[in-house]
Amino acid sequence: MQHIDSTAAEPIAAMKVWSVAEFCLLHRLDDKEEAKLLALFGQFASTSELVHNVTRRMRSR
Repeated sequence: MQHIDSTAAEPIAAMKVWSVAEFCLLHRLDDKEEAKLLALFGQFASTSELVHNVTRRMRSR
């Protein structure tokens, strides 16, 4: 087992904080979904929070 210096380690991607509006634009989420995420988290949330709370739409072939 080895100690990892937290100042030298790279930040975890899931810990990145996003603007909810920017996340919705990037992932092409509709206004209803954006309003839901804003109500849950406010203006900012982590990647993990956003990804786990997005309602996924069915993809038709």
